[in-house]
Amino acid sequence: MSGKPQLRGRAARLARLFPTGPRQAARTPFVLLVVLLLGGGLIGLLVLNSALSEGSFKMDDLQRDTKSLTDEEQALQRDIDSYSAPDALQRRARELGMVPGGDPAFLNPDGTVKGVPSAAALRSGDAPVAVRPPEAMETGLPPATPAPGDPSAVSVPGAFPTGPYPAATVPAAAPTAASPTAAIPTTPGR
Repeated sequence: MSGKPQLRGRAARLARLFPTGPRQAARTPFVLLVVLLLGGGLIGLLVLNSALSEGSFKMDDLQRDTKSLTDEEQALQRDIDSYSAPDALQRRARELGMVPGGDPAFLNPDGTVKGVPSAAALRSGDAPVAVRPPEAMETGLPPATPAPGDPSAVSVPGAFPTGPYPAATVPAAAPTAASPTAAIPTTPGR
């Protein structure tokens, strides 16, 4: 007989449920499964941590860009505010030769005029400047000094500067009336 007692009844049925072979073979798949789960979890955490770090760096870069763009926007807004201030507008208008306008007149929807218009006041030291008629503007020639009593010239204070135009804007020769480009002023470099 063998050294093991024989089981009977219920004990024999329970003994058949448990494996009787070597225990090393049964533990190996379980150990491999646990090692794979732990390794996969660690690799997943490493990937997640790397992604979060990369997102953090991108967020820092975007915040830095946002701050610099906000600073630039504020600087530009300060420039706009300084250029649109009333005293700055008045100074620039005077530099351009503009004068304050007179009293305006308004046209009502029914065609009646409300108010009495007045001419702009001359600045001290300003001389009236001749306005060229449309025909003279088409030829590109500099304006001529109006003759006293000339009905084709209108004197408007500060309208055009006196003196010859710069050489770059005056064509080399005035087009003749017979040429097809007589009504088109040309400017070199365009």
